[in-house]
Amino acid sequence: MSKNSENTQFQNATASTLKAISGNMIEEREIKFSGSTGYLSSKEVRLPIISKELDDTELFKLRGEADKIALKIKYHDPVLHSKYIPSSDLSSQIFQLAEESRIEAVGSKNLVGIKNNLQNLIVEKFKETILPVPGGEDKEALVNALYLVIREKITGSNSPPNTSVSLEKWRPWINNKIGNLLNQLAENTTNQEVFAKYTKELLSALHADIGERDPNNDGENEDTEDNNPDENEENDSSAESESDNDEDAGLDSSSDAQDNDQEIQGETQDADADNEDGESEGEIVPNPLSGDNIGKNNINYNYQVFSTKYDEIVNATELCEEDELSRLRGTLDKQLENLQGAIARLANKLQRKLQAKQNRSWNFDLEEGMLDASKLARVITQPLFPLSYKQEKDMKFRDTIVTLLIDNSGSMRGRPITIAAICADIMARTLERCGVKVEILGFTTKAWKGGQSREQWINEGKPTYPGRLNDLRHIIYKPADAPWRRAKNSLGLMLREGILKENIDGEALIWAHERLLGRVEDRKILMVISDGAPVDDTTLSSNSGNYLELHLKQVISFIENRSPVELVAIGIGHDVTRYYDKAVTLTDAEQLGGAVTEQLADLFNEE
Repeated sequence: MSKNSENTQFQNATASTLKAISGNMIEEREIKFSGSTGYLSSKEVRLPIISKELDDTELFKLRGEADKIALKIKYHDPVLHSKYIPSSDLSSQIFQLAEESRIEAVGSKNLVGIKNNLQNLIVEKFKETILPVPGGEDKEALVNALYLVIREKITGSNSPPNTSVSLEKWRPWINNKIGNLLNQLAENTTNQEVFAKYTKELLSALHADIGERDPNNDGENEDTEDNNPDENEENDSSAESESDNDEDAGLDSSSDAQDNDQEIQGETQDADADNEDGESEGEIVPNPLSGDNIGKNNINYNYQVFSTKYDEIVNATELCEEDELSRLRGTLDKQLENLQGAIARLANKLQRKLQAKQNRSWNFDLEEGMLDASKLARVITQPLFPLSYKQEKDMKFRDTIVTLLIDNSGSMRGRPITIAAICADIMARTLERCGVKVEILGFTTKAWKGGQSREQWINEGKPTYPGRLNDLRHIIYKPADAPWRRAKNSLGLMLREGILKENIDGEALIWAHERLLGRVEDRKILMVISDGAPVDDTTLSSNSGNYLELHLKQVISFIENRSPVELVAIGIGHDVTRYYDKAVTLTDAEQLGGAVTEQLADLFNEE
């Protein structure tokens, strides 16, 4: 039997075991083997990929990740979890790690095989971790020490051997702070709600030491919410974002423990280099990737970036020679010919709706003006009656800008990206005829599986929980003030081989949103076209499996609840309604033109 066959059989056996342990509660989730860590969402389960030469380390890791996911499916209530999880960073990290330990304790109580698999997994995870002694400023050390002590207490399993010496120095301090609460946790592992309440008490006892407010008084506590609803309005968006899909959380909770409050920082290239395309001098395009920019909107994204110095915001014309752009535009025009009739009808429909908003209207029952034909009979019967005239008035049409933000990930390759480019082209022309400004943006990365950021991370010794590890590439296809005729060739860049790589949606939304905020128009609309959840293998393998997805939800929640920008999304073959309030999901890329038109028409009907 070949190695490939053996690996396939092993993967199938692992998948079957996962289903059995979870009690077949996995439902229709698809099981995939990719990346280097376990990942659980409402749609799929992802397990670590294995090499042809399967060694013991890979075997232990795969079995451990599979068991971990199975137990979470079976014993974890995501709704209950989101009800009690604190909002502050370190507190939420410790809370998640405690819940992870509870699941392990319950699930492995009478199953020695699972217990051994999880123990091997934790040993592997901490094999290169150095645990500093108490007394320093290292918050990571505090989190790890608490996690290991809690896990020891409630599971009965030993901590990794390389941490034992340092842990003995932490143990007296921890026991002095929370010794009795550790006992309470151990006694209530089968009751998630009671366990969660004792965990919050534990965090309350530690809040001064971890430098955060008491999690029992942080506005997310259910009692506080009931009694002081007005005080918690500002927290609604983040609370809803987490409660919507807490099961989407990745299994690497120790990685979640490092999603701290460091904002997106660093240097990026300037985005306003297209003066010859006609961008107005009054347009302000702030640097959306800077920490200051995020801070001014009071957004706490719980997200960090390892390095931003390799990111770029670039005009499409800088990525391709003019001749090549012209050739690609020719290819796009050929595709347009096949869809011209259908899309033209949709565009005309949208144009009629917009122009109807701008048509004149009348004031009636006036003493002077034009004779109102509907009052003609009254003029004859009552010639001295004064209120038989009308005067024309102009409808106020709100000055509007629409940004189309297009996912330029590798999964969009082929028909989806072609349809997206065609749609952007038609919308730009249609809206331009109606006096509506249009900006067309794309987002991807400069490399597959990490670029220079990842190399820097490796050179620095692979510090744990690094945050985003790839280099962003945000592309300006058409600036808002550039006429379509000048930007039309740039849209062909989407069809160029090698442009489409990975997608980090949350930061792309921040970028597009900040550009819109810098505009002077009264009404601002942001439309996202994407075919899936954010994916960057390097980032997800070095952080929690839901790291990018959670960030996306937080960004969306902020824009939808606290921003003047109106957000709409179109999903191609992927359900985006679980992320966006105003969204539609398409099963066929051919439906995109109609969907975009209908969504925009509905928005203008709301005025």
